[in-house]
Amino acid sequence: MADYYPYQIATRRGDLTLIWRPGEGNASDELAVDKRGRLLTFHDLKTLQKYCDRNDWELVWDGGATLDLGVVRRWVEHPDLDSVSAGLLLEAWNFFEDLSHSLKVGPPLPSQGSIHDSAYEKIFGGDALEPTAGEGAWTDEETAVVRELLRVGLDLWEQAVHGSGAD
Repeated sequence: MADYYPYQIATRRGDLTLIWRPGEGNASDELAVDKRGRLLTFHDLKTLQKYCDRNDWELVWDGGATLDLGVVRRWVEHPDLDSVSAGLLLEAWNFFEDLSHSLKVGPPLPSQGSIHDSAYEKIFGGDALEPTAGEGAWTDEETAVVRELLRVGLDLWEQAVHGSGAD
Protein backbone atom coordinates (compact mmCIF):
# COMPACT_ATOMS: atom_id res chain seq x y z
CA MET A 1 0.00 0.00 0.00
CA ALA A 2 1.30 3.48 -0.90
CA ASP A 3 2.09 6.07 1.72
CA TYR A 4 0.34 9.44 1.78
CA TYR A 5 1.73 12.56 3.42
CA PRO A 6 0.00 15.66 4.76
CA TYR A 7 1.26 18.74 2.95
CA GLN A 8 0.44 22.06 4.60
CA ILE A 9 0.02 25.31 2.70
CA ALA A 10 -0.23 28.73 4.34
CA THR A 11 -2.75 30.93 2.54
CA ARG A 12 -4.26 34.35 3.06
CA ARG A 13 -7.40 32.65 4.34
CA GLY A 14 -5.63 30.27 6.74
CA ASP A 15 -3.71 27.04 6.51
CA LEU A 16 -4.89 24.20 4.30
CA THR A 17 -3.61 20.65 4.31
CA LEU A 18 -3.38 18.58 1.14
CA ILE A 19 -2.46 14.95 0.62
CA TRP A 20 0.79 14.35 -1.24
CA ARG A 21 1.92 11.01 -2.61
CA PRO A 22 5.30 10.20 -4.13
CA GLY A 23 5.20 8.71 -7.60
CA GLU A 24 6.12 5.07 -8.01
CA GLY A 25 8.54 4.02 -10.74
CA ASN A 26 8.45 6.65 -13.48
CA ALA A 27 5.17 8.16 -12.26
CA SER A 28 5.11 11.78 -11.14
CA ASP A 29 4.57 12.81 -7.54
CA GLU A 30 0.99 13.93 -7.09
CA LEU A 31 -1.57 15.56 -4.85
CA ALA A 32 -4.82 13.78 -4.06
CA VAL A 33 -7.90 14.80 -6.02
CA ASP A 34 -11.50 13.67 -5.77
CA LYS A 35 -13.39 11.66 -8.39
CA ARG A 36 -14.14 14.83 -10.34
CA GLY A 37 -10.48 15.81 -10.43
CA ARG A 38 -10.77 18.56 -7.80
CA LEU A 39 -7.94 19.09 -5.35
CA LEU A 40 -8.66 17.68 -1.90
CA THR A 41 -8.08 20.31 0.79
CA PHE A 42 -8.62 20.09 4.54
CA HIS A 43 -8.92 22.86 7.12
CA ASP A 44 -8.18 20.58 10.05
CA LEU A 45 -6.15 17.44 10.64
CA LYS A 46 -9.01 15.47 12.16
CA THR A 47 -11.04 15.69 8.94
CA LEU A 48 -7.94 14.81 6.94
CA GLN A 49 -7.32 11.70 9.04
CA LYS A 50 -10.97 10.59 8.76
CA TYR A 51 -10.84 10.97 4.97
CA CYS A 52 -7.68 8.86 4.77
CA ASP A 53 -9.14 6.23 7.10
CA ARG A 54 -12.28 5.95 4.93
CA ASN A 55 -10.12 5.38 1.86
CA ASP A 56 -7.66 2.99 3.55
CA TRP A 57 -4.79 5.40 2.94
CA GLU A 58 -1.79 5.17 5.24
CA LEU A 59 -1.10 8.75 6.33
CA VAL A 60 2.55 9.28 7.28
CA TRP A 61 3.20 12.16 9.68
CA ASP A 62 6.75 13.30 9.01
CA GLY A 63 6.59 16.73 10.63
CA GLY A 64 7.07 18.60 7.36
CA ALA A 65 7.12 22.37 7.15
CA THR A 66 4.39 24.64 5.82
CA LEU A 67 4.75 26.14 2.34
CA ASP A 68 3.95 29.86 2.55
CA LEU A 69 2.63 30.87 -0.84
CA GLY A 70 2.13 34.47 0.31
CA VAL A 71 5.90 34.92 0.56
CA VAL A 72 6.31 33.31 -2.86
CA ARG A 73 3.65 35.64 -4.35
CA ARG A 74 5.32 38.73 -2.89
CA TRP A 75 8.66 37.69 -4.42
CA VAL A 76 7.07 36.99 -7.81
CA GLU A 77 5.42 40.41 -7.81
CA HIS A 78 8.32 42.36 -6.26
CA PRO A 79 11.60 40.40 -6.44
CA ASP A 80 13.70 43.45 -5.62
CA LEU A 81 11.66 44.45 -2.58
CA ASP A 82 11.25 41.15 -0.78
CA SER A 83 13.93 38.69 0.17
CA VAL A 84 13.08 35.02 0.06
CA SER A 85 15.07 31.87 0.61
CA ALA A 86 16.16 29.78 -2.35
CA GLY A 87 14.79 26.75 -0.49
CA LEU A 88 11.29 28.24 -0.39
CA LEU A 89 11.32 28.97 -4.12
CA LEU A 90 12.58 25.45 -4.84
CA GLU A 91 9.81 23.96 -2.70
CA ALA A 92 7.21 26.11 -4.46
CA TRP A 93 8.55 25.12 -7.89
CA ASN A 94 8.35 21.42 -7.00
CA PHE A 95 4.89 21.88 -5.46
CA PHE A 96 3.54 23.58 -8.59
CA GLU A 97 4.92 20.81 -10.77
CA ASP A 98 3.19 18.19 -8.60
CA LEU A 99 0.00 20.25 -8.65
CA SER A 100 0.05 20.57 -12.43
CA HIS A 101 0.52 16.78 -12.81
CA SER A 102 -2.40 16.14 -10.45
CA LEU A 103 -5.07 18.37 -11.95
CA LYS A 104 -6.90 17.73 -15.18
CA VAL A 105 -7.78 21.41 -15.76
CA GLY A 106 -6.14 24.76 -15.26
CA PRO A 107 -3.34 26.68 -16.86
CA PRO A 108 -0.37 24.48 -17.67
CA LEU A 109 3.01 25.47 -16.35
CA PRO A 110 5.24 27.06 -18.99
CA SER A 111 7.26 24.65 -21.09
CA GLN A 112 10.66 24.27 -19.53
CA GLY A 113 13.89 24.39 -21.43
CA SER A 114 17.58 24.84 -20.83
CA ILE A 115 17.17 28.17 -19.04
CA HIS A 116 14.80 26.52 -16.55
CA ASP A 117 17.24 23.64 -16.13
CA SER A 118 20.07 26.02 -15.38
CA ALA A 119 17.95 28.05 -12.95
CA TYR A 120 16.81 24.86 -11.20
CA GLU A 121 20.38 23.62 -10.78
CA LYS A 122 21.42 26.95 -9.31
CA ILE A 123 18.48 27.14 -6.91
CA PHE A 124 19.08 23.56 -5.86
CA GLY A 125 22.62 24.60 -5.00
CA GLY A 126 21.20 27.33 -2.77
CA ASP A 127 23.08 30.35 -4.12
CA ALA A 128 20.74 31.46 -6.92
CA LEU A 129 19.53 34.57 -5.10
CA GLU A 130 22.91 35.68 -3.79
CA PRO A 131 24.43 38.40 -5.99
CA THR A 132 27.86 37.50 -4.62
CA ALA A 133 27.51 33.90 -5.83
CA GLY A 134 29.16 34.71 -9.14
CA GLU A 135 28.35 31.95 -11.65
CA GLY A 136 25.96 30.38 -9.12
CA ALA A 137 23.65 33.42 -9.11
CA TRP A 138 20.67 33.61 -11.44
CA THR A 139 20.98 35.68 -14.56
CA ASP A 140 18.21 38.19 -15.31
CA GLU A 141 16.82 35.72 -17.87
CA GLU A 142 16.77 32.86 -15.33
CA THR A 143 15.09 35.09 -12.76
CA ALA A 144 12.44 36.06 -15.31
CA VAL A 145 11.59 32.47 -16.31
CA VAL A 146 11.39 31.37 -12.67
CA ARG A 147 9.12 34.29 -11.81
CA GLU A 148 6.86 33.40 -14.77
CA LEU A 149 6.74 29.71 -13.82
CA LEU A 150 5.89 30.57 -10.21
CA ARG A 151 3.30 33.16 -11.31
CA VAL A 152 1.51 30.56 -13.44
CA GLY A 153 1.82 28.07 -10.57
CA LEU A 154 0.19 30.55 -8.19
CA ASP A 155 -2.64 31.08 -10.70
CA LEU A 156 -3.07 27.31 -10.98
CA TRP A 157 -3.16 27.05 -7.17
CA GLU A 158 -5.84 29.77 -6.91
CA GLN A 159 -7.96 28.05 -9.54
CA ALA A 160 -7.48 24.65 -7.88
CA VAL A 161 -8.30 25.79 -4.36
CA HIS A 162 -11.47 27.59 -5.50
CA GLY A 163 -12.67 24.34 -7.10
CA SER A 164 -11.43 22.05 -4.33
CA GLY A 165 -13.39 19.75 -2.09
CA ALA A 166 -13.16 17.05 0.51
CA ASP A 167 -15.80 14.37 0.24
